[in-house]
Amino acid sequence: MTMRHSGIGMTSSRTRQRMIDRLRDQGIRDEGVLAAMYEVPRHLFVDEALASRAYDDVSLPINYEQTISQPYIVARMIEVLRASTTRPIKRVLEIGTGCGYQAAVLAHVFPEVYTMERIEPLYQRASNKLRDLKIENVTVRYADGSAGLPESGPFDGIILAAAAPEMSAVLRGQLAAGGRMVLPVGRQEQWLYLVERTEQGFRESKLEPVKFVPLLMGKA
Repeated sequence: MTMRHSGIGMTSSRTRQRMIDRLRDQGIRDEGVLAAMYEVPRHLFVDEALASRAYDDVSLPINYEQTISQPYIVARMIEVLRASTTRPIKRVLEIGTGCGYQAAVLAHVFPEVYTMERIEPLYQRASNKLRDLKIENVTVRYADGSAGLPESGPFDGIILAAAAPEMSAVLRGQLAAGGRMVLPVGRQEQWLYLVERTEQGFRESKLEPVKFVPLLMGKA
């Protein structure tokens, strides 16, 4: 993988380290995820007016009624995805590219990342930002993510950055044997779930309450 732009000079390394220390205090233990969170310049993925808050543990607006998730939930979901004991997680599908930040973090810890965005201006913005940062192991698609990407699957891991109203059988079917999917599910009350594909079928684990924008169908 080729993520070689650190952006350290653009913001205080002390600010980034405070974010990492906070993530550790919140229970994140995967050092690979923590290293990726430190390396990716989150302030470059938000509007300049919000850059001073980029490393706070908050979600921030990125226009089009979408948000960049708080650092904790990004780290938590990727940590869960990586915690496979049955299969190396190599090929990952992200649903909901948004500004491209989570895709950049995923690119640090997985060899091959596919990401889908249904809102064309966000797709263009994320594509340009990932290209500017010379991230070459991410493929960005302008498409309806609710249908997944069967032509590029099956995937070892799938991660959703928007809340599905119910568990997606379509996306579940695109998991490889031994694969894992991490996703928020629900409307008013949302929970983070882990779905694992086993030899016996699918196993679902309810993890913790979350709050995401809804997963919508169709391009915009």
